[in-house]
Amino acid sequence: MIEGSCLCGQLRWRCDAAQESATACNCTACRRYGVLWAYGHENEDIHVSGETRAYARARGTPSLEFHFCPHCGCVGYWRATRTNDKGQRRIAVNLRLAEPDAVAALLIDHFDGLDSFEDLPRDGTCIADVWF
Repeated sequence: MIEGSCLCGQLRWRCDAAQESATACNCTACRRYGVLWAYGHENEDIHVSGETRAYARARGTPSLEFHFCPHCGCVGYWRATRTNDKGQRRIAVNLRLAEPDAVAALLIDHFDGLDSFEDLPRDGTCIADVWF
């Protein structure tokens, strides 16, 4: 289990599923937010609490929304706007809100969300390599 909270502590999340990696995405939003994502399904293996404000891109029909703490501004998670065929809602929490020791050994996967929308080859970098 990994837990995280925003700077002021009002937004919290818990990830019950074992994580082997974190995803760094280079899309226009994620690269600006500087986030590292861990994925799951809302109220199954990821649980969130606290007040948030959401942002969804205005172009087209948004498929996800980013949730922020309205008090300190930290990006807590993104959440799909719709459920899948099984009624599950995809969600990803920002691992940068976790304590460093809890996530230090996780490998970083790079996702090209800007151009190809594909996973890039792993290079063996883990979170501890980028947090000092």
